[in-house]
Amino acid sequence: MASTATDPRHRVTDRPTERSTWWVLAAFLVATAVAAGLGGAASSSAGSEYESLELPFFAPPSWLFGPVWSVLYVAIGVAGWLAWRRTGVDVATGWWVGQLVLNAAWTPIFFGAGAYGWALVEITALLAAISVTIALFRHRSRAAAWLMVPYLGWVAFATALNASIWWLNR
Repeated sequence: MASTATDPRHRVTDRPTERSTWWVLAAFLVATAVAAGLGGAASSSAGSEYESLELPFFAPPSWLFGPVWSVLYVAIGVAGWLAWRRTGVDVATGWWVGQLVLNAAWTPIFFGAGAYGWALVEITALLAAISVTIALFRHRSRAAAWLMVPYLGWVAFATALNASIWWLNR
């Protein structure tokens, strides 16, 4: 029987094989920073708007979002890079880009437009896209998949928060 790329005997390690991959890591990190920047630029008053909303009992303070998202964006970038190193640009990379676009779109919808219901629809799509990305990454790099799990958890929490804010501020 012929071996396949997924055969454990032929599994690729997570170690870089050449220096040029480090430049690609920088590109993945820049892509996540651009997504963060686009989302943030769309609503410079997000913190004060958040504070003015009727919030559920489980809503975190506004200052917490910046540090959490900073850590998550680094993990998202590294995860994309790890998966890319295994297979190059493929369907998993496409899903990674798609979830990043959905991520960048949420802030302008929620804060910029104040469309909490549409933001809930959008973040639900983001949650699904992250789940598919993790499933695809799992077959390429377990480390990449695991790096996306905290992001999935935070977006699941943010989905519940978005739903509650939509309900309380109708």
